[in-house]
Amino acid sequence: MESFKDKVCVVTGGAQGIGRCITREFATQGALVAFIDKERELGEEHQKTLPNRAFFYHGDIADEEVLRNFAAKVVALYGRVDYLINNAAINLGGIFTPCSYNDFNRVLKVGVSAPYLLTSLLLPHFNQGASIVNIGSTRAFMSQANTESYSAAKGAITALTHALAVSLAPKVRVNSVSPGWIETGEEGHSASDKQQHLSKRVGRPEDIARAVLFLCDAKNDFITGENLNVDGGMSKTMVYHGDGGWSFTPSRKL
Repeated sequence: MESFKDKVCVVTGGAQGIGRCITREFATQGALVAFIDKERELGEEHQKTLPNRAFFYHGDIADEEVLRNFAAKVVALYGRVDYLINNAAINLGGIFTPCSYNDFNRVLKVGVSAPYLLTSLLLPHFNQGASIVNIGSTRAFMSQANTESYSAAKGAITALTHALAVSLAPKVRVNSVSPGWIETGEEGHSASDKQQHLSKRVGRPEDIARAVLFLCDAKNDFITGENLNVDGGMSKTMVYHGDGGWSFTPSRKL
């Protein structure tokens, strides 16, 4: 990989889960990291563990004013941006929760509207050859019941990725990474959990962080507008009732 030393990396939802790992990996590589998260205590604690003058901003990216203030702080501190990682997302369920109209729109605000606005706010400050990576999900292409809000947001961010790639070329490359099952807590998986994956293990945040750094690497500047599934092959396995001891029993009737 190229050197990320002194490059400016902006991450949303950077205090926990996959975002926490992404901020740590960029900081370890020498990048100047600015991240936002709604969890103040987690963000402040994480900031202290990061090298190289990491900047944490507390706020909810569903709020337009918060986004505008965060972008202004980033520009005031660094004056430029090399990488924007739109990672933050929430899930408020779906049709059976029930997920209200306002709840549904809140999920879209965090997962789609915020990445769009933050990109727009930072656009004048992207360096030539900058890279945006949106964190999507395999849920954009496959779903469980009662996940409409999250699946809709992830489908939208995947489409927004290629739309922005066309608009921002050639100055900024835009790609997305779609994680599958990624364990962000303590691992306690059964043999069956692992066997569902072609890789024979459940994913880790580091798997996603490595993919993000790969897409940000200037040596990979021929990759833009693409979505990279990182799911251990789980979404590529076709399963029928009776396969591998698996059986299906419907639990809900409309």
